[in-house]
Parts: sequence; structure tokens; C-alpha cells
Amino acid sequence: MEKYSCIIIDDEPLGIELITDFVEQVPFLELKKTFSKPLEAMAFLQENPIDIVFSDIEMPRLTGLDLLETLAQKPYFIFITAHRHFAIDGFEKGAVDYLIKPIRFERFLKAANRVKEQISPLNNLNTKPIKTERIFIKSENKFIKIVLTDILYIEAQGNYLNIVMHTSAHQTLSTLKAMEEILHNTSFFRIHRAFIVNTDSIQSLNGNIVQLSNGKTIPIASNKKDLLYALLGLN
Repeated sequence: MEKYSCIIIDDEPLGIELITDFVEQVPFLELKKTFSKPLEAMAFLQENPIDIVFSDIEMPRLTGLDLLETLAQKPYFIFITAHRHFAIDGFEKGAVDYLIKPIRFERFLKAANRVKEQISPLNNLNTKPIKTERIFIKSENKFIKIVLTDILYIEAQGNYLNIVMHTSAHQTLSTLKAMEEILHNTSFFRIHRAFIVNTDSIQSLNGNIVQLSNGKTIPIASNKKDLLYALLGLN
């Protein structure tokens, strides 16, 4: 089994002990080092390639958010915090996930698996990002440029994706998992096993339903609701 290297950063010894125990229970994680001082972690990361960083946010002298910004080569960050509102800042700076204290192992494992999916090679990509502002997809035997801000939502339809925009739609042979990787660190969020939405196109939320600017309503998966609300600053 392929293993992914990780480190833990937390100024509280009990926090390090808990995450260490969690990491040791996950077969694909390999703990390289733990740090109680973020400045020492920063120096280590500047010299050593690491796949995943589990980092507390609120720490003396250098916060986890500030640490992420200092790195030229950024590992996948999963932030740990007692305050849900910090999660928004984390996502804006490129974090993959966040864990709210007290942390349950099931939630930790979910975050670890999310990173694993993003690190693992994607064999079904039909497109590659050129810039975060646009992508090219293959549709009807030609490559078509899609400006990301024009996309309202993306729907899985069998082996194809239906990319719906304000005035048009295109189909391409691909998977939502592949598209998630392409759209990483953008305004897009997978709210359901069959849908990725442009969060900028959301006009309203009512329980487990979002309504987009074109009137389309899309269900929110139960395991995605809290994260979506946090991304939108609603929790």
C-alpha cells in the first residue's frame, strides 16, 4: 500500500497525542515528525517534502494559516481548530479540510481519505487546468475553452459530465472526482455525489436544497451540508 508522509503541528501536547494516535490507525499515513513550535515546523517543511500537514490554527508566534502562506511548496493542509469560523480562512488559503475540536476518529479518517483521493493519480482526466480562470474540455471531437465563472454547475450523467453554463451546456467524458481535482482551490464545491456547484452561483439555501441563479435546485448530501454552510460563512 502506498503511504503518504505527514507531520503534526500543535502547541498542546494532548493535541499531538490524539492526532498521533489517529494517524497510527490509518494504514496509508506515515508520521514523520511532530512539532509543538510552528517556526520549527516551518523550517522542517522548507527542507523536507511532506504530503500532508495536520496543523492547529491558533498557536503562538505563528498561526497555522500564516505557516501555510509562508511555504513556496505547499503540502496538503488539514487544519484543526476549536472555532468553526476559522475554517473559512483555511479554505481561502488552500486547506483541503478542517477538523473541529473535539475531534472524532471517523471525521479524521474522512479528512485523510479526502486528501488521499486528491493525491492519488487520476487515470480518467480528459482535461488539465491551464489557469484557474479557465479549463479546456473535449466535447464533440474538439477541445472547448470553458471560463470557470460561466459555469453554474456540473452534473454526472453516467460516464459523462454535463457542464451547465448561463447560456449553454457541454458534455465531456470524465468523472466528478477528476473534475474536483481540476477545480481544487476554486469556488467550486461538490455538494452531492452527482453534482459540483459554483458557490458563486448559489442564490439561496433552504434546508438540504440550494437554488442557483438560473433557478435550478440541487440537493445537498447530508455529509456535505455542514462543510458547505461553513464555506459560505453560515455557521
